[in-house]
Amino acid sequence: MNKRRLKKALKRIKYLPKNKYLLLYLINKFRALWLKLIKSTKVAYPSTIMLELTNHCNLACTTCPREYEYGKRMDKGFIDLDQAKKIIDELWPYLDSVGLTGMGETFLFKEIKEIVDYIKSKNKGIIISVSTNAVIPKFIEKVSGLINKIDTIQVSIDGLGDVYESIRKNADFKLLDQNLTQLSELSKGSETTLMLNMVVTKENYKHIPLLVEYADKIKVEYLDFTLLNLASLTNEERSYYNFYKSNEFLDTLSELENKIVKHKSVTVTNRNFKTDNSFQKCPFPWTHFYICWDGFMPPCCAKPFPRELNFGNVFKSSVMKVLNSSDYKKFRKLWFKNKAPEFCTNCHFIDIEPIKV
Repeated sequence: MNKRRLKKALKRIKYLPKNKYLLLYLINKFRALWLKLIKSTKVAYPSTIMLELTNHCNLACTTCPREYEYGKRMDKGFIDLDQAKKIIDELWPYLDSVGLTGMGETFLFKEIKEIVDYIKSKNKGIIISVSTNAVIPKFIEKVSGLINKIDTIQVSIDGLGDVYESIRKNADFKLLDQNLTQLSELSKGSETTLMLNMVVTKENYKHIPLLVEYADKIKVEYLDFTLLNLASLTNEERSYYNFYKSNEFLDTLSELENKIVKHKSVTVTNRNFKTDNSFQKCPFPWTHFYICWDGFMPPCCAKPFPRELNFGNVFKSSVMKVLNSSDYKKFRKLWFKNKAPEFCTNCHFIDIEPIKV
């Protein structure tokens, strides 16, 4: 467990729900363990959710599902604040964390401070994380009031300089660098942790070790690498994954390890790509449940397109009724059989081979 996770865990323990809510919290934890033990397709109240505030974005990134067939067909909008509060009202006694992140740019949601404050008013120990591109107009002005309230701000970067701009279309690296430098200074000594995230592609993989140096330079402690997920990128063949076993890529991973040794102030939290491919490797039938801005619950954050597949709408029902709907339970039954549905074709949890350095 790295320092960031330990810090979050200790904060959660410090601010566990009080009185009857603590009893409800503990009973739910035991129920979750029991359902797992008996291999039930039902789930207890979730300990973590992903709440999509919007799927609008100011960029058009080549790594983003929004820019491909499924994404271009999806409806776009902003979550209704009262509906968002209704979801929190239903779940808060059981929640350990909430990700206010989706297909869009989180800080385009004008009422983000209000929803953050609402979650914290329920329980200060609920860990809140957001993901951002950090290059929307007046970003520093929008984020400054949320330092010490948001626990983790993850910034998508996908390379440096021209490589960054070639992938994150409509972005400006100089602006990103300026905003990250200011954000790092703002969050210094605060309860807010910063993390950089890079989606690794054929175009940017050589920048993997360079990002360690860059994170050290701007004093961002955490860095995360994610392999490109082809589940929604409809113009790419599964053979794309073969690149991650090439000598060029493996040599870069080795160089990354050398950089980590030299830059001890940077913690790389995700770089283990040795995982076996299997539907049962996917955690999303059981956790990090994704709620779209319009209330629909698709299977996961990698392909959150209700028109392709959803299990119901929490605005018309409740979160728990949707989570334990017959369709959701059938989906989990496939997980127990380790039989991936067609919806999951080309997902890197299933179709990528283990990468061993």
